[in-house]
Amino acid sequence: MNKLTQYGWNTSWDHEWSKEDRSLLKPGRITADFGQMYRVYTSEGEVWGELSGKMKHTLQSGDPSPAVGDWVELQLLEGEGRGIIHGILDRKTSISRQKAGAKSAQEQLIAANVDILFLVTSLNDDYNPRRMERYLIMAWNSGVSPVILLSKADLCDDAEVKAAEMELIAPGVPVHAISALEDLGKDAVIGYLKEGVTVALTGSSGCGKSTIVNWLAGTSEQRTQGIREDDSRGRHTTTHRELFLLPQGGLMVDTPGMRELQLYDDDGGGWEQVFADIEAIGEGCRFADCQHINEAGCAVRVAVNAGEIDEKRLLNYRKTQRELQFQMKKEARSQRKMNRKDRSVKEPVRRKSSFWNSRLNEE
Repeated sequence: MNKLTQYGWNTSWDHEWSKEDRSLLKPGRITADFGQMYRVYTSEGEVWGELSGKMKHTLQSGDPSPAVGDWVELQLLEGEGRGIIHGILDRKTSISRQKAGAKSAQEQLIAANVDILFLVTSLNDDYNPRRMERYLIMAWNSGVSPVILLSKADLCDDAEVKAAEMELIAPGVPVHAISALEDLGKDAVIGYLKEGVTVALTGSSGCGKSTIVNWLAGTSEQRTQGIREDDSRGRHTTTHRELFLLPQGGLMVDTPGMRELQLYDDDGGGWEQVFADIEAIGEGCRFADCQHINEAGCAVRVAVNAGEIDEKRLLNYRKTQRELQFQMKKEARSQRKMNRKDRSVKEPVRRKSSFWNSRLNEE
């Protein structure tokens, strides 16, 4: 198992593994997801993994597919350089978002068993505090520790001002202005990359995530390309999720850029944590159900008028609240639909059973 420690295996995972008889299986960590196939690191090296028939059937019921960072139960096929994935160990953390375009509430798992999440935004036209609030909600809900990276600091004359603005919307969250081009802030970032620690990168397309991976690795692990000058946006350079072992000893997951982050749920209380200042001031409102729009005695509106709260932050507070409430309703509708489907399958069986019972009673 020693080779696995650099990929995050520890006594906690060892204890989890020993709970069941897995003598015919080996643990492995998914390092890349290509849809039907996975790259998995094991104590015997890296192999290709595919799902067992039973797992494929289970996933059809709506369970999330294995994700980069997952620890899996693997049956190695000797001499073939591949294995069959029979199960997933319980995740310690999972970074999720609402699946884009889905009519019902559907979780899209981005990465699993991540310790630290680097929230990346570049200091050009991509810079957007309101978007960062959404990323922070996702981070807190995932159970990971967020760190904000302001990339491309060489393109900005007031990087310190932008960093201070981010610190205001994310109290207690580390904020670092960095530049791969000028090698700025590298020591601060490397400080998070300890052996066995998994760090994931997320942010909009073109914010410099792949550049950061290459910068820290000292090699061209990820392909990069330029951004459009008119809107500072990039195309999806990274097309799949992948986990890299860095020379500093840490692990890093690069993910495709997000043009839009749709929040999935708020089980971890991320929304309240991001907007804790507004929630605290709101306790002073006259009405317990105050929406902070134009109600009499609204303490939040008083704070906005006094310049203590940014009006745009309050608007995002209400917008993300509505979005999460809507997702909860969609999830409830999906659950009711599944329950009706289950009943429709079971009902004919019950009717048939009742028919034969009545015949037996007559006899």
